[in-house]
Amino acid sequence: MRNFIVGVLILLTIISCEGFKKNKQKPVATIVDTNLKEVGIDNGILELKLDLTRGGAIFYISESGKERNIVNVHDEGRYIQQSYYAGNMLNRVKEGQNPNWSPWTWNPIQVGDSFGNRAEILAATKTENTLYVKCIPMLWDMNNKPAEAIMEQWSILEGNVIKVHNKLTCHRTDTIYGETGARSQELPAVYPISALKNLYSYFGEAPFTNDTLDNPEVEHLEDGFWGRYNENKVTEHWMAFVDDNKWGMGVYTPISSNFLAGMAGAPGFESTDSQTSYIAPLKSVQLKKNDVFEYDYWLVIGSLDDIRLEIYKLNNRL
Repeated sequence: MRNFIVGVLILLTIISCEGFKKNKQKPVATIVDTNLKEVGIDNGILELKLDLTRGGAIFYISESGKERNIVNVHDEGRYIQQSYYAGNMLNRVKEGQNPNWSPWTWNPIQVGDSFGNRAEILAATKTENTLYVKCIPMLWDMNNKPAEAIMEQWSILEGNVIKVHNKLTCHRTDTIYGETGARSQELPAVYPISALKNLYSYFGEAPFTNDTLDNPEVEHLEDGFWGRYNENKVTEHWMAFVDDNKWGMGVYTPISSNFLAGMAGAPGFESTDSQTSYIAPLKSVQLKKNDVFEYDYWLVIGSLDDIRLEIYKLNNRL
């Protein structure tokens, strides 16, 4: 009998420990009131905030204890956000389309449209290091037209790295855009402040060997378009904007080796100014009416050397 009781106690202890391990590995998420303006987390290295009035897009990244936001939030087209393209280019000006964005494709965008109408947040949760949001995006070119789609975003803060998983679920019923071929998708659209003015990446044939970095001249939108880095030129799958001390933000999307990057306006400005830097990893993807598309990307904040080091670590893990 004594041996039986001891055995039961040992078994209960094992079960209890296993339950503790599971709970430790999977912290319970707290439901966030979607009427709040923002939700954030801070790990003592970085502070990350999402804007719950604009689809839960990333609107604030700073070093912990500092109040300098390095994300440009001048209008609904900025932030760090999901944006996708599908179907035919259409002139819908008579239906309220913005003439500055006509003709245009089906283009759901996480923050809001070009008229300033904002995406509706459906849900938000947080744990110690993870933020989750779900929203109904807006059609960028149209006036207050929610897209027939759902966007979800998981943002995980790990040291000086933010891992983001994005998911688009399409449920289109329109007959006007069609399902024409693949289009270049911004994975994602990233707008660092223009004070981060120096562009770096690697364009060589020996990726992930610490070969010499490239520092291309920054192309300005006013001169025609952003800089195009095509033909699988970005062989380490990342680009970064840094200041003159070589500190800033890197964007790493493993499935992208073509990028857009550049600047609108002058360098030297901050988060609410019209001037901005821009990075968009690209991949050609056809999005049909009921497709689900998801991908991962990473934001790395720090010195240029640290940015590359962390991306190398990520590459080795993937």
